[in-house]
Parts: sequence; structure tokens; C-alpha cells
Amino acid sequence: MPNNLKPKKGNIFIYLILIAIVIGAMAALRHCINGSMDNNNAPDTSINIAIEYSPLSLYTYDDTLGGFSYDLLRLIEKRSNHKFIFHPVVTLESTLTGLDKGTYDMVVAQFPATKDNQSRYLFSEALYLDHQVLVQLKDSSGNIAAKSALDLVHDTVYVVKGSPMRSRIENLSREIGDTIYVAEDADYGPEQLFLRVATGEIEFAVINKSIAERLAKHYNNVDYATGISFTQFQPIILRKNDTILCDSLNHWIKNVKLSSEFKSLQSRYF
Repeated sequence: MPNNLKPKKGNIFIYLILIAIVIGAMAALRHCINGSMDNNNAPDTSINIAIEYSPLSLYTYDDTLGGFSYDLLRLIEKRSNHKFIFHPVVTLESTLTGLDKGTYDMVVAQFPATKDNQSRYLFSEALYLDHQVLVQLKDSSGNIAAKSALDLVHDTVYVVKGSPMRSRIENLSREIGDTIYVAEDADYGPEQLFLRVATGEIEFAVINKSIAERLAKHYNNVDYATGISFTQFQPIILRKNDTILCDSLNHWIKNVKLSSEFKSLQSRYF
């Protein structure tokens, strides 16, 4: 190298100082960015949530919205630095289609994380536990027509279209070695199926116990004591490829579950 191109000793010292300053600035910037994310100062984004209109998930009272799932999601929203946009829904099948197409980012509905369902969707941490029950009328003496699945042979049971209740009843048919007919209702949700039984329009329906239990307080002629499934986790549903959103949601749910606010929600709704 020619002598006139060699850096002088003083210049080398300055270069080293500048390099150190740049490295230090990059480290500081990285720390600030990470700190901002940890402090929930990231830019706001919206998350579209389809939420089932039911006594446990979402309902209205005195012009106010309530429900365990809705109130829990509002607590999560405060911790997430995202804006949650809620879309009340009734029919499960069209709601899942909306999730598949990207209309919704999450779905909150009576759709347990069974093995078959896990092949189609991602599921969050469980919000609560529930199981499926048979809804039917009592007679004037308090007796019921079906005390077990065996009593449903050759009868028709109504379920919400697109729900896992259909496969559960079909499994029961195989277990008892006889036919239980299943009618899927594409127009109504679980609350409406309960009311159709309560008014005598249909004889049997299968919905989640959490909904049946609340509605039965107002309809003493309806029984929901006959269980149809084991206890199941009730999570939030996401698209199969939304792993980042699912991981974030699980973090928010775990965080909320440690709070006193969550304990207050549990005592209020369960």
C-alpha cells in the first residue's frame, strides 16, 4: 500500500471511536425497540373477533354488553395494545367460513378443541371447561323421555350446523349399535335450539351445559341433566396458519388469568 494511503495513527484511533459509537447506538436502538414492545407501545392494529351471541359469551342487558367471553376479551384487549372489533354471530357454519376467508381473525363459539377440530384450526388456551348435554322437556311429574343415549334410538336430535355435536351423536350411534338421527339447524344457534325445545317445537337438542344451565333458570320445564360428552376445553378458534397471533393470544390469556379481575369474572359467571 502506498504510504499516502495508509491511515495515520491518530485517524485509526478516531475510526475505532466512531465504530464503538455506532455499535453502541445500534445496541441502544435495539434495546429501545424491545422495551417498547415489552411496554405495549407497539403501533395499534385491529383484530376482528366473531363472538357467539349466547348467555355465556355475549348478551345485552339494559343497553349494556356483557358475557364471560366478551368481558374476558375486553380485559385481554387492554393488555394487547390491539383494538378488538367484535362481530356478534349466531350461525356457526357461516362464521367458520368467515374465519377461513379472513373476514374474522378469531372465533369465540361453542366449538371444543377435539382432535378432529385441531386438524382444521388452531386453538388458544382454554377459557373455561364445558360439556355437551341433551335438552328436553319434562312432563308434569318432572319425568324425562331420554335418561341416556340408549333412549334416543330412532329419535331425531337437533344440533347447530357445523358444530362438533353431530359427530358426537354419530359416535354414540356406533357405540350403542343403533341409529340416532341428527338434524342440523343452519339458521339458529344453541340458545335458539334451547328455546325451540322449551316451546315444544322440537323434542331434543344438544348444546353446551353452560348455555343450557343459564337458560333453564327461566324455563323450569326444560331438563339438561343427560350428558352427551366428556368435559372439554373451550378455547378461541384461529386459522391454522396464524401461529404468531395464537402465541400472542395465549400470552395475553395467561397474563389475564393471573389477575384479580379474572377471578372476579369467574365468580360472576360460574
